[in-house]
Amino acid sequence: GRRRDRGDGQVRVPGLQRSMTAAPQAPGLVALADRIELWPIDRLRPYERNPRTHSEAQVDQIAASMVEFGWTNPILIDENAGILAGHGRLLAARKLGLAEVPVIRFEHLSEAQKRAYILADNQIALQAGWDDALLAEELAWLRDERFDLDLVGFDATELERLLALADGEAASDE
Repeated sequence: GRRRDRGDGQVRVPGLQRSMTAAPQAPGLVALADRIELWPIDRLRPYERNPRTHSEAQVDQIAASMVEFGWTNPILIDENAGILAGHGRLLAARKLGLAEVPVIRFEHLSEAQKRAYILADNQIALQAGWDDALLAEELAWLRDERFDLDLVGFDATELERLLALADGEAASDE
């Protein structure tokens, strides 16, 4: 298999230089933060068969998020500089005129794993839900702090609905 237990509680995953003590419930998982590199933007190769699309408005949102929060999520690439995750971030970086972007190289995946990961990375996140009451409270708090709610990615109609929910709960608590 791809996971290699060295018999000393350390797990090696091909393509990763660092080993970590594996948690019994999740063998083979390793942290990749020490693998972040800065690469010239023109060195990266978008996946030509990427079925995920990014509207101009979404790319603008990603770029605005980068400006506000910094670059929080490196682009994941394969051994040939092909993008596995981060096509939208690359588009935003180009829009911002960045010369370099942070990347993490994934050199241990088979071709099938790469293609599956490109799909899974996008689809699995869509399976998450929201606790509307908690979300409304968070948005109301940000509004009260005068934070620009356009930066959190919700459209105006959804923000209005959620803030009304928060305001209704706040009024009933008094």
